[in-house]
Amino acid sequence: MKPVNIIIIDDHSLVREGIKQLLELDGEIKVIGEASNGEEGIELIKSVTPDVVLLDINMPVMNGLQMLQKLKECDIKEKILILTIHNEIEYLAKAVEIGVNGYVLKDSDSEVLKKAIFTIYEGETYIQPNLAPLLNEKLTSPDDNSVINDLTRRELEVLKLLAEGLFNKEIAFKLEISEKTVKNHVSNIFKKIQVFDRTQAAVFAIKNNLVDLF
Repeated sequence: MKPVNIIIIDDHSLVREGIKQLLELDGEIKVIGEASNGEEGIELIKSVTPDVVLLDINMPVMNGLQMLQKLKECDIKEKILILTIHNEIEYLAKAVEIGVNGYVLKDSDSEVLKKAIFTIYEGETYIQPNLAPLLNEKLTSPDDNSVINDLTRRELEVLKLLAEGLFNKEIAFKLEISEKTVKNHVSNIFKKIQVFDRTQAAVFAIKNNLVDLF
């Protein structure tokens, strides 16, 4: 299995070096480039085409949110994971609004960061679980009680496991069903609770006390 190619965009060289050493330990992730601000980062993406972009927010010249906005306007295909010190709702909500693929805090351990990278590489969204409730203020939802009643027992089981951060493969193993069946359940859940991705589904589950992450 080929490694996930990433670039790190952060204005602190020691931070970049530390992240690189942590991520490259087991050979599943390879750092193929580094940049110290958003402008350099955009040029780097054009030259090396990474799978995942690891992006800080606070940077000179062009900060992470400005860079994210510019990349989305250009319809880039690379997955963007913000790695930041900011746990405030304003930063998280703005990043989600622009279209970030993942959001993780710098005080997380390396396993959380790796899981985020692999999750968004596979085409899904990853918001650090303890940050997900902060999105409640920005998300609107239908009549939750009636929607929950509309979910089947199996769909509720899948939703709870999804909210705990499990991959489809892990959910399939835990419930002893096929991965394809899990995907179908997830699709049905999204339609019923009127969300568009796993992060919003997790927020719905947390808000309605279907799962306890703490």
